[in-house]
Amino acid sequence: MISLQDLHRCVSDQWSPVIGDPSLAGWITVAAYGITAVLSFRSARLSGDRGTRVFWLALSVLMVALMINKQLDLQSALTATGRCLSQMQGWYENRRSVQIGFILLVIFSSICIALASIWLLRKQLHQIGLALIGLILLICFVLIRAAGFHNFDALLNTNILFIRVNWLMELSGIALIALNAVWIARRRQPRGME
Repeated sequence: MISLQDLHRCVSDQWSPVIGDPSLAGWITVAAYGITAVLSFRSARLSGDRGTRVFWLALSVLMVALMINKQLDLQSALTATGRCLSQMQGWYENRRSVQIGFILLVIFSSICIALASIWLLRKQLHQIGLALIGLILLICFVLIRAAGFHNFDALLNTNILFIRVNWLMELSGIALIALNAVWIARRRQPRGME
């Protein structure tokens, strides 16, 4: 039986809440999350129906949570917890199969969430489709990153034209949500304000 104190001690040895990405790109990503949270909240206020309003409010809250996570690097705490559990329970050497299973579960869950969201919000897809795609990209990115699969981490840390794939993937999801929110704001803007 694993004690919570031993698990806490192990995780504390491997992770502590410090600035996760103090680079310029890291702070740009934090700002992008914050701006997108505000834009999402504004879209919720401008939404005419309950389903769309709830979608945008949930996105706003999620963007704030991801903004905080970006610099506290909470997914690394999740990875450290998994590593500690695997070591304490004796299956660390078989972690690859668990990581692959986790990634497959993330993909499957994301597809199910996407299909359920599309079904539940099918009448509003013309209003939120871009944001929904961005949300799915972000969720997949964050969860797969949390799995700590080293081959995937190596891919994320490669550069394409001086831009890390990590930043490109994360900022793409944020940008799709922000673009959708801006589009809604422009459509709902009163005529005298143009």
